[in-house]
Amino acid sequence: MDLERLLELFEESGERFRSGEEVSRELGVSRTAVWKGIRRLQDQGVEFEASRKLGYRLVGRPEPLDAESIGAQLRTESFGRRLVVLDKIDSTQNVAQQLAQQGAEEGTLVIAEQQLSGRGRMGRGWVSPYGKGLWMSLILRPQLPVGSAPQLTLLAAVALCRTLRAETGLDIGIKWPNDLLVDGRKLSGILLESAAEDERLRHVVAGIGISVNLSEADYPPELLDKAVSLRMAAGRSFSRGALAAAFLLEWERLYRLYLAEGFGLVRTLWEALSVSLHRETELRTPQGDIVATPLGLHESGALIVRMADGSERTLFSAQMGEPIRA
Repeated sequence: MDLERLLELFEESGERFRSGEEVSRELGVSRTAVWKGIRRLQDQGVEFEASRKLGYRLVGRPEPLDAESIGAQLRTESFGRRLVVLDKIDSTQNVAQQLAQQGAEEGTLVIAEQQLSGRGRMGRGWVSPYGKGLWMSLILRPQLPVGSAPQLTLLAAVALCRTLRAETGLDIGIKWPNDLLVDGRKLSGILLESAAEDERLRHVVAGIGISVNLSEADYPPELLDKAVSLRMAAGRSFSRGALAAAFLLEWERLYRLYLAEGFGLVRTLWEALSVSLHRETELRTPQGDIVATPLGLHESGALIVRMADGSERTLFSAQMGEPIRA
C-alpha cells in the first residue's frame, strides 16, 4: 500500500467522506489493505473521522518536526542551537544522556516525533503519541553544587508555564513541584536527571513532555479526568515548532538570570504561578503521609508547609495529592 497516495486521495477529497470500497477501487487494492493503510497513517499522527455509512474523511495531519524550520524560529544564544531531531525512539532522555556523557555542549536539544518508553517522575510512563506533542531533552552544564538541582527543576516549570500561558491564553498553573495543570488536569511533565562529580553538577539532562495536539482518543480512558492537551483545553491546534522556539527562549533567559542573580526571581515567579499554595493538602513524603498547608518555597527550592499544630516543616521530597475540601 502506497501510504502517500492514500493520504493524497483523502486530501484531494477535502471534507468529503470516501467509502472503503471507493478508495480500494481507485487505488486498485483490497478494502482490507485500505483499512490497514489508514491504521498505519493514524499511527503516524494522521487523524480520520470514520462513519459506518459514509466511510472515512481526513480531519488533520501533524506538522512534522524539522530541524531547519525550528532552527529558523530560534532566537536563543545556545538553547537548541545544536538540535537532534529523531523519529521514533525509546526516550529522548536516554539519547541526551549519551550525548552528555560524550561531551555534548550546553544547549544541545534532542527532540522526537514519538517516544516509545517516555518516562516521568518516580518512574511513571508518559503518553507520547506520534506527531502530536513536544517530547524533548535539553543538556545543561551549570557550574553549581549538587544541591541546586531542585532549583533547576522549578526554573524549568516556571519557564514552561510562562511560555504556554503567553502562547495559548490558557490559565495554566504549577502544581508542586513541576506539573503544569489547566482546570486541574495535567498537560506536561518535567524530569531532570543529573550527574555529579566532587559534589558539583557535571551535567543535567532536562526532559520535557508537552501534550500539544493530542485528542481524547489518544489517552487511555482512565486518564481523561487527569490529563489534557493544549488542543483539548483551547479548542484549537498549535504549531509545535513555534512553541518549542518560544519555550527555549524563555527558558534560556530565566536560566541566565538565575546563574547571575540566584534563585530569588525564580522563587517569586513559581509562587505567583502555583496552584498548590495556601490550601490544606495531603502529602506523601519518604517519612510517611501528612496533611499540611503549603506556604511557599524555601530558598533551597524545598516546600515550606504549615502543620495542623501551627509548626512549619520544610519538605525536599513529596508527592502532592488533592487539596482537602472543607
